[in-house]
Amino acid sequence: MKPPRFSYHDPATVEEALGLLAAHGDAARVLAGGQSLMPMLNFRLARPGHVIDVNRVAALATMSPADSGLRIGALVRQRTLERSPLIRERCPMIGQAMPFVGHPQIRTRGTLGGSLAHADPAAELPAVMVALGARLTLRSARGQRTVAAEDFFVAALTTALAPDELLTEVALPPWPARTGSSVQEVAIRLGDFALGGVAAALTLDAQGRVAGARVVCFGVGPRPLRAADAERSLVGGAPSAAALAEAGRLASAAVDPSDDIHASGAYRKRLAGVLTTRALAASLASAARAA
Repeated sequence: MKPPRFSYHDPATVEEALGLLAAHGDAARVLAGGQSLMPMLNFRLARPGHVIDVNRVAALATMSPADSGLRIGALVRQRTLERSPLIRERCPMIGQAMPFVGHPQIRTRGTLGGSLAHADPAAELPAVMVALGARLTLRSARGQRTVAAEDFFVAALTTALAPDELLTEVALPPWPARTGSSVQEVAIRLGDFALGGVAAALTLDAQGRVAGARVVCFGVGPRPLRAADAERSLVGGAPSAAALAEAGRLASAAVDPSDDIHASGAYRKRLAGVLTTRALAASLASAARAA
């Protein structure tokens, strides 16, 4: 398999990359880790006239603390996230998700920004960013804007990025005290795309009641889905087994997955509920240890 012909560009700065995107727009695709784009080129599912390789843009590969949160460049490798002490300290949910993302070879080349911009509905990192309340910086030659992760993912393989925009950075808010999280999924084989998954977090108050909850399902619809009813059912109450099971029921009711060759919609709907309850139970145990 060989890709179609295209013009190759390898800018060294963000400004150069933005200039190329401004010049070529819809005819261009950005190459970061290449774990999604290269197969699409080889299968000729993508036929860009221009490929803009941003791997030399060092400014996109930084990660630093910011206001007790984190700022992560779009070109930071997934393997770096998996191994980073800073991630473990300030955003453990990312570390929990990483072993599910492909295989070590894929994570070594794959990037945070590449996964988010590709927006596969079964991918873990988009759901994690929604669960964390991340904010994404999008830049173009026209200027810069910030978009909440929940608004960035529009549909399967579709985001809020304009043709001349580049995702440059992800900002994560501070990790609250007494917070635990968990990422749970089911796949046919380890490293495969999820048949269904859940990223969840629970924050406890000083009395052990739920002060905050996030439940995001993935692989069960065209984009990551916050189970808002499940979250609301938990906040203010005691995190009992019955409460977690009810949250799972509400998460299942919130999704309407379709059938495909891998699983039925009914199976995925059931899976969303089971994994929500399981992820919340693991989050509760983690939050109790952090209290």
